[in-house]
Amino acid sequence: MATGNLGCVVVAVDGSEESMKALQWALDNLRLRPGGAATEEGGEEVEPGALVVLHVQSPPSIAAGLNPGRIPFGGPSEVDVPAFTAAIEAHQRRITQAIMDHALKICDGKGVNVKTHVVVGDPKEKICEVAANLKCDLLVMGCRAIGPIKRMFLGSVSNYCINHVGSPVVVIKDA
Repeated sequence: MATGNLGCVVVAVDGSEESMKALQWALDNLRLRPGGAATEEGGEEVEPGALVVLHVQSPPSIAAGLNPGRIPFGGPSEVDVPAFTAAIEAHQRRITQAIMDHALKICDGKGVNVKTHVVVGDPKEKICEVAANLKCDLLVMGCRAIGPIKRMFLGSVSNYCINHVGSPVVVIKDA
């Protein structure tokens, strides 16, 4: 599957081996619009193709939602632990940086216009939102092989995106 007219390809990565295989697949099998300066095509300026590596971070409130519990004997019922929250956020930033560094290492030397994009929120919704905002021509993502029972309770990010993204979606399954 090669094309020379893809202007924007979004590859969603989450640090899993499957998502990195999807990135490698995109690099090996897709041909983006030629790089360099913007070119004229039919009287319209066309930007060179870009591969957008997207990572969605979980909101810190989910990770920091661990409530240390109520203070007994009439203490306040809601306790904010700013140091704990800050530590969780710093840890998430380090994880995100490691994921993006690994993704960029995979892209290195491929001669592709690579951009990175990090957003915070629910992966299903944010991937669809970013794909729509960037008006991507193709979304590429990996898929972990989870069983039907887990999928029923947890849902599938790739399945959600297939049904909610306005552009074609390629899902690279782990064989």
